Amino acid sequence: MARRTTSSSTGTSPSPRNRTPRPLPRRRRTFGDFVKAFGAFVALLLLVVGVPGALAVGVGWPLPHGAPRMDWLQREISVSTFVNALTVIVWFAWAQFTACVLVEVKAALSGVGMPNRVPGAGASQLLARQLVAALLLVGAAAANFTPGLSQLGQSPEGSQHGSVAAAQQTPGLFARQEQAASGAAAAVAEQAADAAAHAGGAGAAATEHGATKYYRIQPPEGRHHDSLWEVAQRHLGDGRRYKEIYQLNKDRTQPDGSRLSEASLIRPGWILEMPGDAHGGELVEMPDAAPEVSPQVKQQIHDYAKTGDRQRGGAAHRQNEQGDRDTAHIHVPRQRAAGEQADGAGAERGHGVPAEAAPASPAGPPAAHGSEDSGSSFGLPEALLGAPLLAACLLGALGRRRRQALWQSALGAVGGRRGMEPPVPTGSAADAQDALLVGADPEGVRLLDLSLRGLATALAAESRPLPTVYAAWLGGNGDLHLQLAQPAGKPPTPWQLGQDQTFWMLARADAERYEEVDTAAPYPGLVSLGTMDDSRLLLNLEAVPGIVSLSGSTADRAGVFASVAAELATNGWSDRMTITLVGFGEDLTPLAPNRLRHLDDVEALVETMEAETRQRRGALGAAGQDSVLTGRTGPAQHTRWAPHLVLLAAEPSAEDAVKLAELAADASRLGIGYLVGTESGDLPGAAWEMEITAEGKLLAPLLGLELDAQLLPVAQQRAVVELFVEADPDRDPDGPTNSPPFLVDISEQGRPAVYARLVGSYEIIGLETPDGERSPLLHEALALLLLHREGVHPRVLSAALWPRGVTDDVRDALVERLRGWLGTDPDGTPRLGTDEAGRLTLAKSVVSDLDVLRSLYHEATQGKGVDSRVVRGRLLTDALVLVRGPLLADRPQGRYGWLTHEIIDAQLPLLVADIGLALSAFHLEKDRAEKAIEALNASLNSAPGDERLWNELLRATHATGDTDRLKRLAADLVTRGGARGLPPRTEALLDELLPTWRTGLPDGAAVG
Repeated sequence: MARRTTSSSTGTSPSPRNRTPRPLPRRRRTFGDFVKAFGAFVALLLLVVGVPGALAVGVGWPLPHGAPRMDWLQREISVSTFVNALTVIVWFAWAQFTACVLVEVKAALSGVGMPNRVPGAGASQLLARQLVAALLLVGAAAANFTPGLSQLGQSPEGSQHGSVAAAQQTPGLFARQEQAASGAAAAVAEQAADAAAHAGGAGAAATEHGATKYYRIQPPEGRHHDSLWEVAQRHLGDGRRYKEIYQLNKDRTQPDGSRLSEASLIRPGWILEMPGDAHGGELVEMPDAAPEVSPQVKQQIHDYAKTGDRQRGGAAHRQNEQGDRDTAHIHVPRQRAAGEQADGAGAERGHGVPAEAAPASPAGPPAAHGSEDSGSSFGLPEALLGAPLLAACLLGALGRRRRQALWQSALGAVGGRRGMEPPVPTGSAADAQDALLVGADPEGVRLLDLSLRGLATALAAESRPLPTVYAAWLGGNGDLHLQLAQPAGKPPTPWQLGQDQTFWMLARADAERYEEVDTAAPYPGLVSLGTMDDSRLLLNLEAVPGIVSLSGSTADRAGVFASVAAELATNGWSDRMTITLVGFGEDLTPLAPNRLRHLDDVEALVETMEAETRQRRGALGAAGQDSVLTGRTGPAQHTRWAPHLVLLAAEPSAEDAVKLAELAADASRLGIGYLVGTESGDLPGAAWEMEITAEGKLLAPLLGLELDAQLLPVAQQRAVVELFVEADPDRDPDGPTNSPPFLVDISEQGRPAVYARLVGSYEIIGLETPDGERSPLLHEALALLLLHREGVHPRVLSAALWPRGVTDDVRDALVERLRGWLGTDPDGTPRLGTDEAGRLTLAKSVVSDLDVLRSLYHEATQGKGVDSRVVRGRLLTDALVLVRGPLLADRPQGRYGWLTHEIIDAQLPLLVADIGLALSAFHLEKDRAEKAIEALNASLNSAPGDERLWNELLRATHATGDTDRLKRLAADLVTRGGARGLPPRTEALLDELLPTWRTGLPDGAAVG
């Protein structure tokens, strides 16, 4: 376990307290409390009453008694003029402070939520809050003042700016937390704990007296189905309270053996436990108080009641432990401080719901706990759902790998494509891919990269070096805070100073105005460790002045190490990097073979790093640089100074630990970082010590940190690695599979009921256009389903349509609306169904032109067209006619953002090129060169960058025997190549077909 600083005879300081306010031991109010209360009363009296009285008596009316004349402006400024101006300022300050006192007193006496913020009254409101708190210490109203407890000593503005609040609550990685709370805060917390205990006792008593009610889901009436929202509306008076019902019933076994989960709607006959204040004639109270209920239903209710939260230790306790996982995918947190989140949750709904019954704030996804068998949220791994930057990095790297496989397969093909479709993941790999799609925040990664490179460019323009950055805080509202090792002056515009000279802050709105720049990544060693409130901490491993040690159990440490390695290997805010892994149980190399390398043992690591350290010291000295940061802004920024990060998961021996400590002593200026695991927490040379607990908390007491750790447990490691292995272009010599995932009947008898045109303008045949503003959402949802015939997880659907988050009821309502719009087949089967895994699937009667295009090409090259030349030509011609432009050419701006995660933008041009090449070959067999040229030109409209089409066009043009035409085409290709020149294969082909092609080139034209 990591060392914790404790009070002892050695003189060390007490261990920092947990940031979260905890109930303090019960104590009696002392004479000192009364003295403080009296002092607060006197201070308030002097400030609220004494100040205006003194002003009125001593100065009088400071403003002119009449309208000023022009000559008034020409008078000399006398002492009385200055005094009057100062008096006006004091009057304004007094009015502001009095308003703060009134606001704080009102909030204290009402006990509802956080006090309102008085504009511009940060220090004044803080002083008023502390005085009012001290005054109410000896009164019963103190218990009602607890909503503001967690904000004592902090700026009230923090409740409005999440990232600022987080930064203020963690004032520095090296700064110890503040001293123990004042006596006033202690007494307030004490009375708050007493009040909570009394409230809990009252709630338990109510339960014992039969306050629990149950509701049985009613069968549908026509096309109307019951929903949690409607149940909450009828029986709780507010549909928004549906989450309370959900929390009481989620994952409990229903009479039919199924469970209430995100992947399935509520079903007729299910039983729901209701909150105690539910009302209505359809409810059944316990014990058997409703004679009209059948004995079978009574027995079901009795059995269901035995599985409730009260039988398992209380709903409040379970909810506090697990959080609201129903909203884990929402990436738009509430910009409120931690204390306000807790204390204002019940009041915000306006129904008097106790705070412990309210769903957890969606400020951030819950941390995944445990190790290998980490829990899942409705079939999706929480570890990936709760890591938006990691998920986005993995998703981007996976897309690049799949595109690479497609292009390698295309360029390596002889006489056509070897394969078209990448393998469709199944099992845990499919769940991992869905979790990546739901949890990813690609926009956050993009803005982080633009912000850091923009900062480096601005500093270089001012001839200023890059400051050493120890960490970055990414707030829930998108603001970025960089924590510097030491003050570095005023940051360049639009960056601003944070709460002190060691924080530079960039607002999200300013980051969005950045454009891509050609500069080296300044801080590639930043990596996510976890979240505190709604802010995410990224630690700069290469800047730490020594070793970062991580203690905890082997399994828990493995989750942290894997998360760090995976994000570093795929992150989008770096250029080049070397990551050395030692002691990893799972091979993560497939994630990034060019970045990751595994070493067998610590001995090999020490030998490697000794050589690396010597080399880097020499290179820095030869370049005249004092650190890699100064080198990154110089003329050689793109060729050197890439970080080398060492992740040692196994604990080194005492001798090896000393050697690593010596190497790490100078590592920060060399761009080398060390993260080392340890069982004991006692590691020589450890500059920062962290501990991962079994509950998923990452603790660094000496740094004042307590995070919800970002983990990648073993089960999810294997699933993610499987995705990358399946996408590896060198894994299978035959490339991706040749068969499309969905083939349609292309005969007249196979005419679909619903036909959607996606290639070109989006059109739907066979359905009426939905009315109202929901039509674009329905069209987008149908397009997503048509591109994924294997099925779409409901959470993937909601994340695609609402990237900034949406509640389950809205998503479920859209699914039902989509199901009703698509209708049913003649046999009564819904055209929108759900498979065994809970994924939404389309019936075979719903077809897109992309499905037909794939089926036509498959049938022409692997079906009936193989044995019949006539059939092959007809099928290929029909397929090329279907190509009307790029995919979803007229999609509205701001929508269909999920297409960036897809590889269809690479698949479709390749498919069109394959069809054009096959049809060209078909015509050239009969010496119909003009027909071949026509087919190739049609394909080039959709795939203008495909080298194979241009090469085949050269051959077809050469077959016409028109040398001038061939020369014009060659010149056009050279012009298109620009400064890059012609590809080697095209250049070699021109040498064969037209040896004199270089003689007619314009001056300065590149040829390779």
